[in-house]
Amino acid sequence: MTLSILPVASHVLCQQGHPTNFRRCLKIAVAALLAITAQASSNSLAIGQDGSNRRTPLVQAVDGARGAVVNLRGRKQVIPASTSGGEDQARHVNGMGTGVIIDERGYILTNFHVVEDVQQIQVTTADRQSTIATLVAHDPETDLALLKITTRSPLPAIRFGTSSDLMLAETVAAVGNAYGYDNTVTVGIVSHLNRTVQVNERQVYRNLIQTDASINPGNSGGPLLNLDGDMVGVNVAVRVGAQGIAFAIPVNDAVEVAARLMNKLVEGKLEHGLTVETLYPDHSPQVVVKQVTPGSPAAASGFLPGDILVALNGQTIRRSLDLFCFLLDRQPGDVIECSVQRSSGGRATYTLELGAKSTATAIAGNVAWRSMGIQVVVASESEIAGRHANYKQGLKVTRVRPQSPAEKEGIQVGDILVAMHGWKTETLENLAYILEQPDLWQNKSFMFYILRGREPFFGQMRLVDGKQ
Repeated sequence: MTLSILPVASHVLCQQGHPTNFRRCLKIAVAALLAITAQASSNSLAIGQDGSNRRTPLVQAVDGARGAVVNLRGRKQVIPASTSGGEDQARHVNGMGTGVIIDERGYILTNFHVVEDVQQIQVTTADRQSTIATLVAHDPETDLALLKITTRSPLPAIRFGTSSDLMLAETVAAVGNAYGYDNTVTVGIVSHLNRTVQVNERQVYRNLIQTDASINPGNSGGPLLNLDGDMVGVNVAVRVGAQGIAFAIPVNDAVEVAARLMNKLVEGKLEHGLTVETLYPDHSPQVVVKQVTPGSPAAASGFLPGDILVALNGQTIRRSLDLFCFLLDRQPGDVIECSVQRSSGGRATYTLELGAKSTATAIAGNVAWRSMGIQVVVASESEIAGRHANYKQGLKVTRVRPQSPAEKEGIQVGDILVAMHGWKTETLENLAYILEQPDLWQNKSFMFYILRGREPFFGQMRLVDGKQ
């Protein structure tokens, strides 16, 4: 459009409306021209000055997700493998990694190896605000951990996708703190699915996404995104010496672990009685009740295995993590209206009154004695100090029941139980939580770790006698 059009438009307007008021017609025409020019400028900006669409789906995906990505830094003590673990032989190294905000209250998901034994975890958010995080829960078996930072205002949380419908050669992007270069974006494709990767004697990853998006030290714990900007994986490892081979934990698996970690915080103060899992029929998530604890608030409310949890107090629930995030700030005695879809068809509404948590000491003491055959107390600082670089707390065995699983596995009075079933046993609360895990009671053996003197030992055990 050029100014040569202007007189023609003015003339037409004057002929139709006000033939004698040329100045007024001219103003009308100029206003119309400016509006058209502004619209053209807006369209040009949207598609790029050269007519190309620079804001591609990939650009929009990264832009929408990067606010939920945080950088992690910290310092940890490393004991060379050839030494006996003396304090004077240790060295300190600076570590880095990435995390993803999964709840606006400051809860962050990352890899456990990023924060394991880190003395002070420094978190820097996308708006350059730095703070110190607390490690609130972790799962060494899956190499995932939950951090918490204090925030004055709600933080942007990542949007979860689904990993059950990932396609080979689908475009993905990794975002993270690669080699300390924050918010680095690399792009690749899904190279393969369901990979099993063993990185060392202790760590085996299963069901991984293989990608050729460049993942470097510091990327661990960051999101793998699809072109919709949804997180479809948690970047975890790279094949040393290879080019274009990296791996991520599928988001469906990672979010379910995050839900268990969040429930650990909830069950520290509340009793609800629900064991749930997220299923993905037609790749759409839904929260299904697996088990209802007899005598619990959930049992009193009418919950049944197979029920699908739809909403809590009118708030839609799509994943197990949604349930436990909802319960996080609730208190014993709070009443919640639960909308469910029955496995037999139809809808129902339950009224769930949350209960107070039984004392961890009673739970851990009774169940551990009956099912494992041990009595334990929290080991004092002097009893565990200097025994092992990775274990600063544990539970000292004070009694072993004859013919019990513990005795058969060689556990002795004075041993310090430091981990079992993939969790550290630093407190009685830890032990109580572990003994409440449903999969521990499915006649499966689990790994346990003890310290005897300065030597670590491990073994496998099955629980007996049940929870009665």
